[in-house]
Amino acid sequence: MKLSKIYYCILSVLVLFSIAACRKQNSTGFTPGTGAPVITSVRTLNRSTVDSTRTTSVTTYSSTGVATTVTTPNYSPVITALDSTTATGNLGNYYALMGSNLGTTTNIAINGMSVYFNRALNSDNTIIFSIPSNIPYIQPQPNTIVLTTLHGTVTYKFTVLPPPPTILGQSDFDFIAGSQITLTGKGFANVSAVKLRSTGDVITIVSQNDSTLVMKMPKSTATESALLFTYSSGAKTGIQVASTAIFNDLDNGYTIFSANSFQNGWSDNSWAHPSGLSTAASHSGTASIIASYPAGGWQIEGWSSPGVAYDPAYKYLTFWVKGGTAAHTLVLVGDQMKGGYGQVQNASAYAAQLVTVPPNVWTFFKIPLGPPSSTSTTLLKFWANGTVAKQLGFFLQGQSGDVNETMYFDEVAFIK
Repeated sequence: MKLSKIYYCILSVLVLFSIAACRKQNSTGFTPGTGAPVITSVRTLNRSTVDSTRTTSVTTYSSTGVATTVTTPNYSPVITALDSTTATGNLGNYYALMGSNLGTTTNIAINGMSVYFNRALNSDNTIIFSIPSNIPYIQPQPNTIVLTTLHGTVTYKFTVLPPPPTILGQSDFDFIAGSQITLTGKGFANVSAVKLRSTGDVITIVSQNDSTLVMKMPKSTATESALLFTYSSGAKTGIQVASTAIFNDLDNGYTIFSANSFQNGWSDNSWAHPSGLSTAASHSGTASIIASYPAGGWQIEGWSSPGVAYDPAYKYLTFWVKGGTAAHTLVLVGDQMKGGYGQVQNASAYAAQLVTVPPNVWTFFKIPLGPPSSTSTTLLKFWANGTVAKQLGFFLQGQSGDVNETMYFDEVAFIK
């Protein structure tokens, strides 16, 4: 009897431990409700706001030492914590579903598409979720959240707002008065106006849908500028946001080649042919500069001019180049640069001189310029040895296995 009592006592303890272990293994930290799910509200976790009192001032100096200060309003949003009820949501933001019997949630769908939620953050009254960028937002839409649990489904009215206009690609970074640029991305359907941010010059919207916006560029005093979009989102109108992409006004730069021809007295000065003006390819317009690099050759293809004088206002050398059949690294050379207009090998060039060109596509380069005395390897010292430069070219170092290559250059300019 004594052993029997001990046996039953041990057995009871083991059963209790077994039950406790099972509970611990399957525990979510709360007891999920078994009733039909209920959503009472959606709450925000943060908000994006623009502080218009913040400004940025930039002072530049002309060649005669005259200072010009430009003050720019702040258009960049700041994310701050916020907990408030909302019936709308923005792509990429986090929200909390509030209600009851939510602990066994298996799926959340917004406008028919499932969204991710972290079960480790769940409770029976709260579900934390985010709105991914692929959720449909262009109206008409169901404008609903559909939540499914082990015990039922609930539908809640909720509208995903269109995002701010976001540029993911552009047909060009350069423009002249009257030229057109096509932007691709998202959020363009709700754009009501576009301006050059630096000057406020109005850009004409030629056509638009949510993923594409075609613009006709204005005559302007700008040298380079971001775009300033005015758009609406839900009930909010007149919202403004600036692009991160910067666009260059070639009308106010010093151009070597643009508008289908050499400019400012520049002409072909290449070693191999065909060279010079070509209509075989163009990035903007109908013509570009063709450059031929024979297989295995140590070759400079470039151009010469009466001379372009050093101006500290020049900030960038910009150009488009279409590569050949393989990727190549060119060395940018000039008659007043270190090494001169000659065969500067890759190993002897500094970083700003090296231009890696992908094959078969147009690629844009914007190389920052430095004063002649600069020691930075990331700034191009185009006037290092003299204040008037007359030659600009690209050297390709030959190597075993090379094939004949043809490249094209377009919209070559110094930008202030």
